[in-house]
Amino acid sequence: MTRLTLFTIPLIFSFGGTAAARHIPRPAQNSASPAVAAPPQKTPLRAAEMHAQILMAQKDYAAAIDAYGQIIRQDPKNAKALNQMGIAYQELGEFDMAERSYKRAMRAGKTFASPVSNLGTIEYEKKNYRKAIRYYKKAILVSNAAPKFDPNLGTLYLNLGSAYVASEQYPLATESFAKALALDPHVLESGGEGGSLLDERSPNDPGLFFFLLAKTYAKKGDAERTAHYLKIARDDGYEKFRSATTDPDFSAVINDPRVQEVLTVAPSYAPEPRKSSSL
Repeated sequence: MTRLTLFTIPLIFSFGGTAAARHIPRPAQNSASPAVAAPPQKTPLRAAEMHAQILMAQKDYAAAIDAYGQIIRQDPKNAKALNQMGIAYQELGEFDMAERSYKRAMRAGKTFASPVSNLGTIEYEKKNYRKAIRYYKKAILVSNAAPKFDPNLGTLYLNLGSAYVASEQYPLATESFAKALALDPHVLESGGEGGSLLDERSPNDPGLFFFLLAKTYAKKGDAERTAHYLKIARDDGYEKFRSATTDPDFSAVINDPRVQEVLTVAPSYAPEPRKSSSL
């Protein structure tokens, strides 16, 4: 697996530069505190949490595991610390320990969706996409049952859509992307309100993820973003990008000059491709 960039829920998954990394679901960290909240008193526990967060930001995951372990020994049901420890283990490739931490976090925080989603990321990385889909669906249910709106809900739907792409369930993927964008229009550009995920090349066609994003925006009538993601799909090697000309989902924007320019310019990666049918 070739990781490209980190995108968190809220510390680890953000698309790099062009809002365009191939999205792979990434461990969901803990939601940020509201901006209007008064700064917490710096108790010994709070100081320990801040120290552990700094270690995570520095990618010193082994030290972060020790730091979160000290917190958990003082507070065994600290769901956020357990979730962060799971992320640190996952970053080190210790999936069994990560899974154990996430499951403890699930038991400690019944309305805390991040560890449920993070169990999905483990299954995703193992290419167990159907299991990943089940975890993401469960995370969405947990998030919806929470007493307050979860700012990570858009990212959860983005994760679900990515797993649908990987399992070749493309209509369900575009449906999930549409829900993600409805909840958080900036989820692709900035990782959303709640934070982030990680991205890498799609396990299937490298440009397919972007083509499906273009389709999602086309159905919303957003020609500018349709052209943007269609161009990335084209330049990333998706040979069926011209199927947009016959795909009814693109009908609202197909005559827009920006979209037409993408469709008529030959990609630099290969000779003029044959006409393709839609997905």
